[in-house]
Amino acid sequence: MSNQNDKQRAAELRELIAYHQQKYHAEDAPEISDEAYDSLVAELRALEGTTEDGEVFAVGATPSEAFAKVEHKVRQWSFANVFTHEEWNDWVARVERLREEYDLTHEPLEFVAEHKIDGLKAIIEYQAGELVRAATRGDGVTGEDVTHTVRTIRSLPQTLKYPINCVCVGEVWLAKGELDRINDERRKAEEPLFANPRNAAAGSLRQLDPSVAAGRQLSITLYDLDAFDARDSGLVEPKSQWEELTLLKQLGLPISPDSARCADADAVWEYNQIWQEQHDEMPFGIDGVVVKVNSIVIQKALGHTAKSPRFGVAIKFPAQQATTVLEDIQLQVGRTGVITPVAHLRPVVVDGSTVSRATLHNEDEIKRLDVRVGDTVIIEKAGDIIPKVIRVLTELRPKAAKPYRFPKRVPGCGGDGSIERVPGEAAYRCVVPESDQLHRQRLYHFVSKAAVNIDGVGPRIIDLLLDNHLIDDWVDLFTLSKGDLIDLPGFKERAVENVLAAIDAARTVPLHRLLIGLSINHVGEETARLIAAHCGSLDAVRQASQAELAAIHGVGETVAEAVVTWFSKPDNQARLDALLTELTVTDAEQAASDALVGATVVFTGTLPTLARDEAQDLARQAGATVSSSVSQQTTYVVLGEAAGSKAEKATALGVKTLDEAEFLKLIGR
Repeated sequence: MSNQNDKQRAAELRELIAYHQQKYHAEDAPEISDEAYDSLVAELRALEGTTEDGEVFAVGATPSEAFAKVEHKVRQWSFANVFTHEEWNDWVARVERLREEYDLTHEPLEFVAEHKIDGLKAIIEYQAGELVRAATRGDGVTGEDVTHTVRTIRSLPQTLKYPINCVCVGEVWLAKGELDRINDERRKAEEPLFANPRNAAAGSLRQLDPSVAAGRQLSITLYDLDAFDARDSGLVEPKSQWEELTLLKQLGLPISPDSARCADADAVWEYNQIWQEQHDEMPFGIDGVVVKVNSIVIQKALGHTAKSPRFGVAIKFPAQQATTVLEDIQLQVGRTGVITPVAHLRPVVVDGSTVSRATLHNEDEIKRLDVRVGDTVIIEKAGDIIPKVIRVLTELRPKAAKPYRFPKRVPGCGGDGSIERVPGEAAYRCVVPESDQLHRQRLYHFVSKAAVNIDGVGPRIIDLLLDNHLIDDWVDLFTLSKGDLIDLPGFKERAVENVLAAIDAARTVPLHRLLIGLSINHVGEETARLIAAHCGSLDAVRQASQAELAAIHGVGETVAEAVVTWFSKPDNQARLDALLTELTVTDAEQAASDALVGATVVFTGTLPTLARDEAQDLARQAGATVSSSVSQQTTYVVLGEAAGSKAEKATALGVKTLDEAEFLKLIGR
């Protein structure tokens, strides 16, 4: 480590990691996600310049005094993690080097890949085919005797199909639906809720009273055979990981039906990509893929580090949470004049992309989190949603960190930049909601895909047009000619033609998209759709009363007031009237068929003629709910080219599939 600050940071990280390891393994009461824990460990490794091989963290936790201790016949290990394709390739390269070093190139380098189930590891021992003992991992050498609760797992046989001696290893897990049921009961009994399925499975297995575990439908998936004595069964000791799984199944033990034998590293990564997309659809939690070298000969030669086997690794799915340092808080002026505090972060990878900013929502949220510049924070990113700060790790707070105070003026607001608290809300807004910055943001929003959708015309082109005094407001976009654009920097003949074609294509716009584009306070995509569907036409929206709009389910008083206020202002009316001389607004379409009322529709792949947004709009207009994932509640899956795993999922669940033509026919198009 380069300086004293790094050494102090490393010491604080070690202490915090040890604390959370104790909460997770010993108390079954995690306070942070696995992803946030992994992120802390990664930072410590980076500071100390260590690797999985060179750094020792305790495996599991010291066994509880409440249970009898079991000394494992075979030591239990924890797999090292990789997070990216590059790290996976590096791991494979190390295995190949060791394989050559041990002169094992005659042994094929294949892999076995399985789900990394988020549960509690259990080591099960059978003697003469009878279940005699079950233990937790504990510290890897000694575990806790949980035979009494493991016997309540219905899918685990008390007697094997062959009278052998063996020690097998698996993961005890709880289905997501069962967790919901248990938490409902605990909520009614005013008991603390389980944080996640793993927490619930561990808490259930480590009960002194087996009837508690019996009342919770625990499951188990076996994946390893640590010791094997065939006795006089005629069975043969496995020579590969795949043969181990085959033998476990032959004995009558539950294994994963989704395990795969992979011929090479590329096949493993493909398996990982498939389950990264589909893992949320499984009944149990999966946070990655475990990969082992198939050959037992290679496994034994590679051996273990102080913590992990060298012949296996866990590929973790992209984290939706991570820890990082908040380096600054800056205020961002939105297109409606509302002020949003933004956290500027030390860059960190979350959900597969590098994140350097996250929203802090408003002043009240900053106070609730007590977040300060210099804090180590947990951020979360789900799908395409803007990351947000969800927690501060105050244990790592710098001594000089001070509470954040909102300023009285913000650059970007009109006038002198003064801001004011929005009555009845936690937000601040510009006192004067007119400035060049706000004007530009509104134009950026107007042309965006969610609004009028002038394809290819983004902030850079809007800035060029404004800076060259070619436009001032929405309507000016539709009066541009070739001569206006041809001399702009970066504009050649083809670029000019593309921009003008995109503008022409946007001259007809659905009502809900226009409402989005007007930058009315509180009106986003869903509320715009609701208002358009209820009113039917722009004239009806302009004439609607606040009471009428507020009565629309999903709209409410705040949105209704904002809409009526916007349309009541003469300046807004004049600008809109000018726009309508160049723009045609199509009325909200009524459902052409009731075939999709109450239906749930999923679109996958590239459709022949419809864009994804367009197809989803048509489905909604016909009364459907549009979803992004296939489940037993899905009514139809509309398939395009390269439909992929969602098509396979539909087939497996018996969900009806349609092509584009069948979908259009169904809705009467």
